[in-house]
Amino acid sequence: MTDIATLRRILATCRTIAVVGLSPQWHRPSFFAAKYMQAHGYRIVPVNPAAAEILGEPSHPSVTEAARVLAVKGERIDMVDCFRRTEDIGPIADEAIAIGAKCLWQQIGVVNEEAAARARAAGLDVVMDRCVKIEHARLFGGLNWAGVNTRVISSRRPQQLPY
Repeated sequence: MTDIATLRRILATCRTIAVVGLSPQWHRPSFFAAKYMQAHGYRIVPVNPAAAEILGEPSHPSVTEAARVLAVKGERIDMVDCFRRTEDIGPIADEAIAIGAKCLWQQIGVVNEEAAARARAAGLDVVMDRCVKIEHARLFGGLNWAGVNTRVISSRRPQQLPY
């Protein structure tokens, strides 16, 4: 399990997210999660070979191609967020390592231990079986963005990211 301090650090430092398997369909979980993160100041880089553009950003056929396009502009991918099946994560992890990403994030239901071990050995943070949107909302006070009543009354403000 990734502890809260580590999740906060990852979400505070990884500001450009390549979302592998990002769907252009508004009702898909990948679209909703990416739209939420984009609305909260993150740069979303869609990776979907079947789409030309998603959420106003050009879509790329692979993480490597996305990194190459961003490098031309002097930018880089910090996190590779995977909305793919567990068995598809291995090559994606290898791409994340090759481009020098800081984090490999596997969404809810996705747990590839072999790929995670390779990523950790290369120095990447690895998060598995968690949703980046849910963790951001839980840790930075965004649960109400989706109309969730947390039933918590507090005089303490949630810690916010500096954006």
